[in-house]
Amino acid sequence: MFRKLAFTAALVTAAMVSTAQAEEYKLGDLVIDTPWMKATMPNAPVSGGYMVIRNTGSEADRLIGGNVDFAGKVEVHEMKMENDVMKMREVEGGLEIPAGGEVVLKPGGFHVMFMGLKEQLKEGETREVEVSFQNAGSITLPFPVKPVTMMKKPMAQGAN
Repeated sequence: MFRKLAFTAALVTAAMVSTAQAEEYKLGDLVIDTPWMKATMPNAPVSGGYMVIRNTGSEADRLIGGNVDFAGKVEVHEMKMENDVMKMREVEGGLEIPAGGEVVLKPGGFHVMFMGLKEQLKEGETREVEVSFQNAGSITLPFPVKPVTMMKKPMAQGAN
């Protein structure tokens, strides 16, 4: 009986910790959820930043970039398959956040690209990142630095 009670208490505590780690930030009609970035190897030139952006308003907005002190440039990028080749490119004009919708920035998809890194991003650190939107303006957010992990699923072959 004690083991079952202890196990249940551990599960409840783990769920509370997981919920507590999810951070939301509000900027006008936008809600930015759980921003984070990838740790880098020494002398790496780039890293990616990720988050979920929800637009609770009635008009679309656009993620257009940002500003940091640890890199020379911040751009909005997309990775996608083209002719069996994974390609990354800047999203011209910014990434639309549709009215009443949500956009997920994640590895292998849309992301914020930190280019021209001036220093290594180390696991366990938190870096300040100013993200900028066309209508809502800018907000500075803490981006925890998390370890680089391998993709859990192999990339699709022949995807368009």
